[in-house]
Amino acid sequence: MCCRKQRVQDGVDALQDELLALSHFIHHHPETGLKEFQAVNQITSLLKRHHVDSQIGLCGLETAFIATVEGCGPGPHVALLAEYDALAGIGHGCGHNVIATCAAGAFLSASSVMAELPGRVSLIGTPAEETYGGKCTLVQQGAFDDVDFALMIHPTAAHSLINRSGRAVATITVKFIGASAHSAHPQTGINALSAAIELFNGIDRIRPTLLLSDNINGVILDGGHAANVIPGETICSFCARSCRMLELEDLVASVRRVAEASAAMIGVQMEFCVENMLYERYPNLPMSEAFRANMALLGEEMEYADPQKLYGSSDIGNVSIYVPIIHDYLRISTRDGVNEHSQDFARDAISPRADEICIKGAKGLAMTAVDLFENAGLRERILQYHKEHVPASYRKGPQRQRGAGSGNSRRLDI
Repeated sequence: MCCRKQRVQDGVDALQDELLALSHFIHHHPETGLKEFQAVNQITSLLKRHHVDSQIGLCGLETAFIATVEGCGPGPHVALLAEYDALAGIGHGCGHNVIATCAAGAFLSASSVMAELPGRVSLIGTPAEETYGGKCTLVQQGAFDDVDFALMIHPTAAHSLINRSGRAVATITVKFIGASAHSAHPQTGINALSAAIELFNGIDRIRPTLLLSDNINGVILDGGHAANVIPGETICSFCARSCRMLELEDLVASVRRVAEASAAMIGVQMEFCVENMLYERYPNLPMSEAFRANMALLGEEMEYADPQKLYGSSDIGNVSIYVPIIHDYLRISTRDGVNEHSQDFARDAISPRADEICIKGAKGLAMTAVDLFENAGLRERILQYHKEHVPASYRKGPQRQRGAGSGNSRRLDI
């Protein structure tokens, strides 16, 4: 093992108490998307104690941040990505406290050897993955314009996996506006709840026309407040998933048509809002294999993800179409049958096994960062893989030669 890889491991070991304290604090103080002020304060305070300043409020997001340590000259820009938002009503049932801790530990340990390496390493705090999709805004606003490689891990209840894909997803909000009335005289009102019911029924009717890989699930956020009042306004929310953005756009258009038809049938007004659309994920296999090899040195065996399986979604997909990424999975559950996004998984995210992964994950990410700085051949393979696997139609706008450490900016219009 190279000297620097051993040194970054030693660096993580020296930080162990602080890193586990960070993980436990974030876990015990869950904050939902765009409200992660305590988490950001804890992470940036840790960096400050180790003489690294942070820019908080990146790209206009109050709970996004970036911290950067320069190397000894021009070279690649490697970014470690942190997530730290919790699930409403559940807490850290997705284990983002582990993600943040691994990224912070990897960043600080990699920073300790940057004086000997060309390039720079950054820690980018990316808020609201579960809801708003903070990485979408960060990509749109140029936070990744000069990043060459982006790395993060994600805890899982199942097998430790590399090269896992993810589907495109959109959150759709539909609001129907009718007219409220006393239920004794329903003819004097226009029932917005009836339009919402028609919308759900209409979506069920079109399901046979959808692709087998499409999912659409919805809830009524506001359907009225009293049975003796005709609801004058209702709000519905839907999560729509497809394998690719192209199919997702078609799915969203189908939902819009059903919503328009439902509004016309009942005679209500309709507002249709699509929030940040998350692209499908393009994991970078050569970079994942480098991470897998490093984790094997740490005693953690990882498997290849099933390319035929339908997985979930994440805003890392928007980064992956622009920058080579890894978003590999490390198991923190010691019991079988645990579902992610659950109270059981939230408990696992603070377990001794999760603490172990906080340290090993930080080491594996830091060791992979060292590989990227030291190995020009690996960088070339990564960039070639990215070019071959990400559809060219997604890469809009001027592109620079990746991995050369150039300061030229580029922007992707998503």
